[in-house]
Amino acid sequence: MKNFLAIIICISSFCVYAQDYKTHKVKSGETIETIAKKYLVTPFDIYALNPDAKNDFGPNTVLIIPNSKVKNEAIVEPSKEIIDYKSHKVKRKETLFGLAKRYNISQDEIKKANPRLYSENLRKGDRIRIPRYKTVVSKQTLSNTIKKYTVQPSEGKWRIAYKFGITVKELEDLNPSMNDVIQPGDELNVPNIANNEEKEVADSEYNFYEVQPKEGFYRLKVKLGLTQEQLEELNPDLKETGLKAGMVLKIPADVDVVLNTSEDLDKTNLADKILDKETKRLAVLLPFKLHRIDLDSVQETKEMMKSDRVLGIALDFYSGVVMALDSAKQLGISTNLKTFDTENRLTEINTILDNEDFSEYDAVIGPMMSKPFDRFAASVAKEDVPVFAPLSKPSKISRNVYQTIPDKDILAKKMIDFVKRDSTINQIVIISDQKHKSISNNLKREFPEAKQMFSEIVKEKDAYFIYPTRFEGVFKEGKNIVFLETDDVSFGSSIISLLNGLNINKTEIILTTTDKSKAFESNDPDNNYHLSNLKFHYATINKSYDSTAKKGFISNYTSKYGVTPSKYATRGFDLTLDILLRLASEEGFTNSEIQTEYIENKFRYNKKLFGGYVNEAAYVVKFDNLELVEVD
Repeated sequence: MKNFLAIIICISSFCVYAQDYKTHKVKSGETIETIAKKYLVTPFDIYALNPDAKNDFGPNTVLIIPNSKVKNEAIVEPSKEIIDYKSHKVKRKETLFGLAKRYNISQDEIKKANPRLYSENLRKGDRIRIPRYKTVVSKQTLSNTIKKYTVQPSEGKWRIAYKFGITVKELEDLNPSMNDVIQPGDELNVPNIANNEEKEVADSEYNFYEVQPKEGFYRLKVKLGLTQEQLEELNPDLKETGLKAGMVLKIPADVDVVLNTSEDLDKTNLADKILDKETKRLAVLLPFKLHRIDLDSVQETKEMMKSDRVLGIALDFYSGVVMALDSAKQLGISTNLKTFDTENRLTEINTILDNEDFSEYDAVIGPMMSKPFDRFAASVAKEDVPVFAPLSKPSKISRNVYQTIPDKDILAKKMIDFVKRDSTINQIVIISDQKHKSISNNLKREFPEAKQMFSEIVKEKDAYFIYPTRFEGVFKEGKNIVFLETDDVSFGSSIISLLNGLNINKTEIILTTTDKSKAFESNDPDNNYHLSNLKFHYATINKSYDSTAKKGFISNYTSKYGVTPSKYATRGFDLTLDILLRLASEEGFTNSEIQTEYIENKFRYNKKLFGGYVNEAAYVVKFDNLELVEVD
């Protein structure tokens, strides 16, 4: 009887199974990703039904494929058929990219017609075959169909992806010409699911979050402040599917999706995690302005390098890049580096884009300045190549952009969290000018017991001073933390001097700020002494390296160039080495659990809610005996 029941259960299960799933026999050259794309499902969907495929996958493997929600109606699709081949004799300086552009075909199509080009370079005098095609128009009907959806007011990609139960990436794949910012009235392809399967969302109550690779419920608790139970209550499907990269979660509208920058993360040594030692293709775009340099006049070139600050920074940064390539090579990572002179001109950016195919690069560093960077990043957005802003903050952080300079609010939060962790503080005082009153009020909300002091107003204008008598009885015995919020040099200098005079006997005053502006860089010769006496603390993107180091980057750089490296040279080294190590390891750029640190800089990239990635790693440093030191 038990055997009979087992057979009945198997048969009934197969009947249901046959309705919801199909099978696929793997062919040579196929991958899980290509198979998923063919059936309009995700790799996660296939692995969920075929867990053994992660370890045992190859030709003739039979996979269970779920039916996709993504359906598309019969479409007219052009395809190409080879007619014949044209013979081409390679001339001097001709490249695959140039030939592909000339004959309006892809580089891969040329390689397929000339297989040796997969392993050999194009050489002058070679005779190669150029395929010629005819276009065949046919109607293609997939097993499923899509439907059209009109974007409603206040709807973005995340809201629509959530509504139809797909990832943002799947929505973009269905709509390859969709703009980065969609507008009401736009027509999009969406899964052809029943109306009652669409998820309803109240406009004002909720926001959306896209799950990143390797994120678990613990990490989301840190980021969103929501427990697994709360997320599952808001997103009931989670109980069945679990978390997967790319899925869109509904979250309350008032949730602050900012990484808790005070979280202590161990430094990850990527040099111990190298898996891929294939040569990395790296492009660097910097404003060398070679069109203005007369190489025949050494003296004139030297003078220009002294007077042109942008050129000096670019050369320093590039020297650090070169040093990083040497360090990576010692670890077994070879690099094919190509350098482009942007000349700090938008027209030159256009010329570079016209003449180079950046889809073949593993990563691009630069351009260095904001406007050229924005132009370049926007132009290569669809190439899906990581583009790193080395020394500036882009005005727009699209999906392939990596902002390597942390935002000011990240540094501010770093400092606030640092102060909150100190249980020995007896008093907190917030001093600001009128311009920074809102920042002072924000700090008051963080520290409700703190005392606030503002600069005087004379004739309805900020006078940028505070009467010394107002400080009587303000500070307590023991440790007093003072936040000074201003960008006015004279006001900052006067307050710093005044606080230094009060820092006596049993009253310890420690100065800090959420934004180290020019106000803390007075020309007063006593300014650094006062800051050191007040143990001035602040958050910064980089620390100072140990100039006494006998080995490593510092000594190698000094030996090679005859000078110690500037902060721009060190940043060029740190950023380039980090990129190469991440490319060679399994950790990648998008894992916000990974924090790396080098000579002066550290990196932990976190995805912004509506765009690319921002480095959220920063230091807290302090003045100690007239030197800047990192605070643990």
